[in-house]
Amino acid sequence: MRFAKVHGLGNDFLFAAPGGGPSPAEAGDLARRLCDRHTGVGADGFILLSLDNGFRIFNADGSEAEISGNGLRCAAAYLAWSGAVKSPKVLFRTAAGDRPSEILSSRGALYEVRIGLGEPRLAAPDIPFDDGRTSGPLIDHPLTVAGRTFPVTCVSMGNPHCSLFFDALPDRSEWHRIGAALETHAVFPHRTNVEFVRVLSRREIEVRFWERGVGETLASGTGSAGASVAAMLKGLVDRDITVRTEIGSLRVEWPEGGAVLQTGPAEVVFSGDYPAE
Repeated sequence: MRFAKVHGLGNDFLFAAPGGGPSPAEAGDLARRLCDRHTGVGADGFILLSLDNGFRIFNADGSEAEISGNGLRCAAAYLAWSGAVKSPKVLFRTAAGDRPSEILSSRGALYEVRIGLGEPRLAAPDIPFDDGRTSGPLIDHPLTVAGRTFPVTCVSMGNPHCSLFFDALPDRSEWHRIGAALETHAVFPHRTNVEFVRVLSRREIEVRFWERGVGETLASGTGSAGASVAAMLKGLVDRDITVRTEIGSLRVEWPEGGAVLQTGPAEVVFSGDYPAE
């Protein structure tokens, strides 16, 4: 199988040519082997594209996710780089619904891409979050995990997100421990992605990410959107902000009554054959 590796701010994905990858039934097992950073190619996920722009994403542990923001930007960059599409605009069909993408600029294999992530879903059943009593939005909702109670703000961007806010971000070992415990907390029937957020100003936040089925990632597109929406719901930031990740930044916009938009980079880094010829 011919593949390419593409990353969005260090959140990396593997792609086969549209229609040229494994069957969906085989993709989870292949993702585990491909994404292993010691015995495979190494990535956070494997994205299966169909000829009609279907988009399915499989995490490094083989589980299938509904959507990925960085994955969408990387998919748009891959299709443009490979020549599979000629238009700068592609409408991807995901398990979370149709999601538009547009390449705004390119320089070699580096692309700037804007995507639409739809309207966030805020009600507890839509995330889903189930503690047996909460049905409305979850803003600063007290949740006990790893021996501590945190005020969490949860939203769905087509996949579940749980954001925690700090004046100073915890050290890596601490947020790994909290993230792993929250990912599999009983109130999240589909598990959850976790964001650790520090508000820098009305126009900027800093985020660290614990992704469902992956663990620590350098960035997350839907995680950046989920953290931004959470900060907006709490009244801490404006509706158009910059999200600082460990190695770069994204722009997230959420107009009143509208869909979330996200703009950021995606870069094709190499291609090859798996298994080796």
